[in-house]
Amino acid sequence: MTIKNLNFNSSNRVLVTGGAGFIGSNLCETLLENGNKVICLDNFATGKRENITPLLENQNFTLIEGDIRDLDTCHKACNSVDYVLHQAALGSVPRSINDPITSNDVNVSGFLNMLVAARDAKVKRFVFAASSSTYGDSTNMPKVEDIIGNPLSPYAITKYVNELYATIFSTTYGLETIGLRYFNVFGRKQDPNGAYAAVIPKFVMQLMNHESPVVNGDGSFSRDFTYIDNVIQMNIRAIASINKEAINTVYNVAYGERTDLKQLITLLKEYLGEFDPKIKDVETIYGPQRTGDVPHSLASINKAKTLLGYSPEYSIESGLKEAVNWYWKNLK
Repeated sequence: MTIKNLNFNSSNRVLVTGGAGFIGSNLCETLLENGNKVICLDNFATGKRENITPLLENQNFTLIEGDIRDLDTCHKACNSVDYVLHQAALGSVPRSINDPITSNDVNVSGFLNMLVAARDAKVKRFVFAASSSTYGDSTNMPKVEDIIGNPLSPYAITKYVNELYATIFSTTYGLETIGLRYFNVFGRKQDPNGAYAAVIPKFVMQLMNHESPVVNGDGSFSRDFTYIDNVIQMNIRAIASINKEAINTVYNVAYGERTDLKQLITLLKEYLGEFDPKIKDVETIYGPQRTGDVPHSLASINKAKTLLGYSPEYSIESGLKEAVNWYWKNLK
């Protein structure tokens, strides 16, 4: 993805925390392709070394293996950095329900360490991965940034606390911050394995193996699925913006349409069926509803369009085609 038309100086030093993860490694790649110097901080708890192996030969890429729960490591990573793209976190609602203490330790204490280190290093701007889970039990549709409900999981609490801390650091210390509330991001490099795998890569792998995908609930739950390149665009716009009204706030990062799980599986079968016609005949299994799940999620992206010039290029259909092609090529 080219970012040269987004008024972004390619000589910047950018720290990407969680840079070996799904979103982080895609950000590292894009920044390097456009001439930036990139520092990747990751402890490989959930990030994958193979995601950044091709980048290690690039002289503009520096890997720091370390944990955001260690303040000294955060200070080291932020040294002489212009911008921070903070992606490091323990994701997954079920993970946070099973182990709320570790999720809080990483997502809150680690986040605070990064804010302190960024403040001390006088970075120009701190852009962080927020979450649509912050909307909690709010029934408003579409979701607008200034109306949220009560959180439904420990994970949602941690991501909301991140937003509160960012606001305090903006008002108290003058650190420019922007939070990006991601809505169900998917795409290349997203891990299909493990107990907390996201739904799209998990379904893709099951279908490629002629295994029945298991849906939590009756398939009517819907999400605003967002392709990775839309997320990359928002991150770059967030650090490149010179609009003072655009900083020290949060944005939805989504496409602005919702797809239910039945529709999702239908699309996956169609696109994967082009490689293997037998996939179209794989049956779907419907199981119990998952604790902490929000029934429906749909984002308003008007604020991002107005203040940051955001214009998502990939719909669920075009994004899924790209993702399916990548999975078939790399994981089959």
